[in-house]
Amino acid sequence: MNLSNLKPADGATNRAGKRVGRGQGSGKGGTATRGHKGAKSRSGYSKKIGFEGGQMPLQRRVPKFGFTNINRVEYKGINVEKLQELVDNKKVKDVVTFEALVDNGLAKSKDLVKILGGGELKASLKVSAHKFTASAKAAIEAAGGEAINL
Repeated sequence: MNLSNLKPADGATNRAGKRVGRGQGSGKGGTATRGHKGAKSRSGYSKKIGFEGGQMPLQRRVPKFGFTNINRVEYKGINVEKLQELVDNKKVKDVVTFEALVDNGLAKSKDLVKILGGGELKASLKVSAHKFTASAKAAIEAAGGEAINL
């Protein structure tokens, strides 16, 4: 090793980026690599979301229709067969509470739950939920259980 082959360790030096807009003598003066005129050449430019170069943007070209009810109440539907699976997997015994549904990942704590009549229920369960369909209530009561509205 001698003075002719000394060099800094890998990653120890950073190559400086282009210094643009520092006069004509630098070779990167004038337009400072931005081209000529237009919004992109100016300071403070940021393209707005959905901007299509002055063409009418898609979200304004597509017709709007319909109605959104701001008072709509959304329920998370759970079929009675899912309740039977909980019993089969020994996750619940004879009482299915809202907390039990949340703990088993069938609903979130902020959800409103509606029990639906899909599938078959053999176990006698005491089910508490926000709403029940008529078929779900009939299935629960036919199995010897009870449907309780929260």
